[in-house]
Formats: sequence, structure tokens, C-alpha cells
Amino acid sequence: MLPPFDPWLSSAISADVMLAARAGAAALAARQARRLAALLAAAARGSALYRPLLAGRDPARVPLQDLPIQHKAELMRRFDDWVADPLLRLDALRAFTADRARIAEPFLGRYMVWESSGSTGEPGMFVQDTRAMAVCDALEALRRPMLRPWQPMLDPWRLGERIAFVGATSGHFASTVSIERLRRLNPALANCMHGISFLQPTSQWVAELQALAPTVLATYPSAAVLLAEERLAGRAGLHLHEIWTGGEALSPAMRGFLQQAFGCPVANNYGASEFLSLASECPGGHLHLNSDWVILEPVDGQGHAVPAGTAGTTTLLTNLANHVQPLIRYDLGDRVTLQVQPCACGSRLPVIEVQGRDDDTLRLGEPGMPVVQVLPLALSTVLEDDAGLFDFQVVQQGPSELLLRTGLCGDEASRTLGRARTVLTSFLEEQGVAGVHIHCHSGQPARRGRSGKIQRVVALQP
Repeated sequence: MLPPFDPWLSSAISADVMLAARAGAAALAARQARRLAALLAAAARGSALYRPLLAGRDPARVPLQDLPIQHKAELMRRFDDWVADPLLRLDALRAFTADRARIAEPFLGRYMVWESSGSTGEPGMFVQDTRAMAVCDALEALRRPMLRPWQPMLDPWRLGERIAFVGATSGHFASTVSIERLRRLNPALANCMHGISFLQPTSQWVAELQALAPTVLATYPSAAVLLAEERLAGRAGLHLHEIWTGGEALSPAMRGFLQQAFGCPVANNYGASEFLSLASECPGGHLHLNSDWVILEPVDGQGHAVPAGTAGTTTLLTNLANHVQPLIRYDLGDRVTLQVQPCACGSRLPVIEVQGRDDDTLRLGEPGMPVVQVLPLALSTVLEDDAGLFDFQVVQQGPSELLLRTGLCGDEASRTLGRARTVLTSFLEEQGVAGVHIHCHSGQPARRGRSGKIQRVVALQP
């Protein structure tokens, strides 16, 4: 069965996305207000969670700040009340995503479904209808920076490119579901889009990349840096035209290193499972928030708005595209700064700065032995998917010594940590590093990184 797709709806939304990119601040604000009113009206009709909060109120006159802040753990606990379609049930969705053969298959024939990682200690489940996917498609296609200005004229659908995504490809994660959905919808894209799992040993996924010989690489900054190191060491003969990164912080130093190693431009974007395309880079390298389809509110620790130019303790997200699973003032967990001045590029879409996930790449191995690099997202995926551990922090304490701690307590925490130690030991052995000592502690809260989220993987500092 093909994933949901409405060509007429997609065309209309794409046209609006193109027009809004050139619109002034007033026109953007009008779009945002109109879509917020429509979202609140849909939530009042369909969501048992939001119905009492919005009953008897005019959706066009409800101040967003009057509504309560929502947190993932509570929303997931009340999932069946939260969603606006009574046929959506969390138990059925969990059974669906447990089957990896069903990645990008439409749930109930009309919904795209993906699960998030537990980077805030709680995994999420997110459902997208045809309209939400049309918005995602338009923002991804039309607001991604043009790194080669002539390329859209010669190959607007990138059918001449070979695009490789390096990440966790074996689960119902947003990137993997999105790629497989496009491959199913357009057979031509099936030949030029490929996913490669970074859960394999580095030498294996690098060899897969070399065999594929991609022209465009899409991955996380930590994986791109590792690949650049492999290339400079002569172990990865890739010739890339573009590199797309996201999901982690990309520092200026990392960007410069990638450009030097591969001799090609690098574009970074900002997205989340809750909204895939939050912001895209302009030619000047600034992230522009897609404020016609999403609202971000940087707030302090008490949930009060912070002034523009100030980083919040966390950020609240309101997704204006998704009416089936209303995300309204949802605590995203990231630290975002809304800039005061408009961008010199001319766009009136707000400029933001994001202090993203800042987990470390581990370098394991005793002195005199080969050092094995382990990507933080690969390690996190294994602990989540194979051990069922989401509240954790891994701290490197020596060349072959790790501390695995969790804030969980009690017998269940001990059993989960034991399972996690076994899974992690096996994974590290597959990566080529054996004899790692893993100490497990429960009842220990993890420290938070610059992003405001828990820094889940902390490398040994020199």
C-alpha cells in the first residue's frame, strides 16, 4: 500500500510555502495566526485532552500563552485522549512500530507513524496525516538551501544524484520513515536514495558508502566528522557534491573541517520528530525558523517567555500543520534564541540560534591498541531499542572503562541495567573493541549539556 499523498493538496501547500518565503513580517504573522486558530478549533473538536481547555472559547481569540505547557511523558500517558482520531490507540501503534518490515507503511491506510528516541528520557510516538506530510515535503524541498545554484535548473528532482543517509535505519524513526516513504511514492527516487546503518562497525558502513559512491551525504555532524577523519586517513575515497547535517550541534570548527576534508559545501538544518523541518539555513549560514507553520517560544525555568536575543532554559513548540495529534506549547527541551535583527539575506522568516544535542563520540581502546570510535547516536539507539533503557547517561572513565547510570531506582532498574550492560558489551565487541569494563549505577540523575537536554554520552576528557 502506498503512503498517503495528495498531489493537489501538496501543490497548493508548496505554492504557499514559496510565496511565504518572500512575504513580509505582517503576512507571515497573518498566516501563523490563521493556522493557530484552525489548530485550536481542531483540538477542541477532536481531542479529549484539549476539549475542556478550549470549550466555549473562540479559537481565533485564545492567547497561546493562556494554554498550559505540555510535556512528553504526560502526553504519552494520555495518548488516546490526546489524539483527535478515536481509531488511533497507543497499544496498536506500538505493535505496528515493533514490526520493522512495516517502515513507511501507512497505519490505518492513511497515517505516517514514527517514534522518537528517548533523548529527554521518554520515547514518543508521532502520527502524521496527509496534510502534515504535505507541509513537511514542501518545507524540505523548497526551503533547503541551494548549495549549487545551477543544480535545481538542471535536475530539480535530484534524480541525477545518489543520496545516502547514514543513521539508524532499522527502526520507525522520522528520517528513515521519510526516506522510505519517498522511495515508495516515486520509484525513480528508489534508485537514488539509500539508507546505511551506522550501527555496523565503522569499517563496514564506510565500505557500503564507498560502494554506493554517493554525491550527497545526509547524516549527523558526529558521523560526518568521523567519515571526514576516515577520508583524510585514506580509508574513505568519497567524492561528495554536498553534505546535509542535522540532529546535533554543528560548530563552525566542524563545518570547516568537513569542507576542508571533502571540498564541498555543508548545509545544516534544525528539526525534530515533533516537526521535521523547524528551520533551514540561508546562504549566509543563518537558521531561519519556518514560522508560517510552527511557533517556538523560548522560556525560562518557570515557563515564562524570555526576551528576544536571550536563550531560554527550554523551548515550547506549537505545530500548526498537525491537527490529528495537537502539539500545543509542547516542551521540546532545546535551548533556542530568537534573534532581534532581521537577516541580511532579506528573508523575514525569524533567525534562530540553537544549542543542539552535544553528545560526544567515544574513542575506546587501551594504549598501544587501535582506537575504535563509537558514534553517540549509534550507542543510544542500541540501548533504547535492544535494552529498553531510555533514562541513561554513559560516561567514559578510562580508555576501556564506561559508567552507565540511570535515574531509575529499584529492582526493575537493576534488571534493565543488567540487560543494558549485556547489550552494550555485545555492541562494542561488534564494533571491534573488546574488554570494556562497564560499571552500572542506578538512582543517579544525569547531568545536562549546553542544549538543556541530558548529555547522554560523555567522552573521556584529555
